Amino acid sequence: MSCINTLAIGMPMGAEWIVIAALGLLIFGKRLPEVGRSLSKGIVEFKKGIKGVADEIDESVDEADQAASRPRLTDQTATPAKVDYKFDPYTGKPIEEPKPKFDPYTGKPIEATVEAPAGEPQGESHPA
Repeated sequence: MSCINTLAIGMPMGAEWIVIAALGLLIFGKRLPEVGRSLSKGIVEFKKGIKGVADEIDESVDEADQAASRPRLTDQTATPAKVDYKFDPYTGKPIEEPKPKFDPYTGKPIEATVEAPAGEPQGESHPA
């Protein structure tokens, strides 16, 4: 027997359905309509359950889409505007930012430099 013949055995054909129906009638007898009704109710309940799950999935997808399309009160991507000037609340005078004590690139302390007169190079001083 080949593989095709063994697969064909699994599916009943015309005369086999008649034999199956006769066996069902003998086994169930007068209860056959009741069995049919309960079987159909089971199928209907199964279909309702599948539809309910599909509806829940659709609702959750719709809620996610609506949440994404709603405008938000605070935008997380926007950066707050930086205030350039800070003022003392009591005097109204601008507060100066503290100058760094260390060079950010080398990490060495920054020495306070005194501005030299226009004719002399900075860093060298000649006694008068």
